[in-house]
Amino acid sequence: MENIELTGSHRAQWGEGPIWWQNRLIYVDIEAGQLLEYDPVSGRESNWDVSAHIGRIGTVVPRAFNGPEGNLIIAGDKGIHFFDQQTNKSVPICDPEADISENRFNDGKCSPDGRFFAGTISTIKKTGSATLYRLDTDLSLHPAYKGVTNSNGIVWSQDQSICYYIDTPRREILAFDYDPETGELSGQRSAVSTSNISASPDGMTIDSGDNLWVAFCHGSCVICYDPNTGKQLHRIDFPCMETTACAFGGENLDELFVTTGIHNSVKEADAGRLFRVTGLGVSGVPSHSFHG
Repeated sequence: MENIELTGSHRAQWGEGPIWWQNRLIYVDIEAGQLLEYDPVSGRESNWDVSAHIGRIGTVVPRAFNGPEGNLIIAGDKGIHFFDQQTNKSVPICDPEADISENRFNDGKCSPDGRFFAGTISTIKKTGSATLYRLDTDLSLHPAYKGVTNSNGIVWSQDQSICYYIDTPRREILAFDYDPETGELSGQRSAVSTSNISASPDGMTIDSGDNLWVAFCHGSCVICYDPNTGKQLHRIDFPCMETTACAFGGENLDELFVTTGIHNSVKEADAGRLFRVTGLGVSGVPSHSFHG
């Protein structure tokens, strides 16, 4: 039976980008410029102020190994950086939109083959002025999909053949054929329309059955879709409007962690808190790391 509970004690201004890695949940508080780590077994919570390095932080992903530059990749206002949790130091990698002051990096995740895909957002909502980028393991950066406005959730199917992606204002989930040899996206099509939901599709994760779980900003919910039919399979409602992103975690990857943010005018007791949903009867897949 489905159960929704608050977990952890941190209240984010705008929680985002959760990813389960080495038995912990790592995620970000965008507006506070904080990197967060939560161990649900011990209850230990840690945070790093990365605002001096990156400004607002849009996303975080782990590296496959802990190199001298750090064990994580972070991206935000000031481009993409390596980050070392032990020393609290960062090493810049690239900043492709340094000349566009109103753009910053937003959500991103790694492909199963170890590339890092992260997209930018136009904070002034200028249509088509942002881009989804691909960082290859040799640290070369390439535009993966142009003409974006608000880059958000991205996941891959179990067989690595399909990449699902959200550019929020489109109110749909796009599907692309994915080539793991080159990292190229092709064959763009619409997998799921969310136009019937009066909210914005935001962060996304995928379960072991290749179904998509989407958090809806301004929508107080996470909805599961079958990308083959576009049909809604399940809906989870939450007691705060800004449900921003989700990730499967826990020992068996059968717990859904959901980040939230604080609405700019509506006061809600649980806004900004981290939620855990159990009893869904499904499990996620292991997270992917950056191989560079």
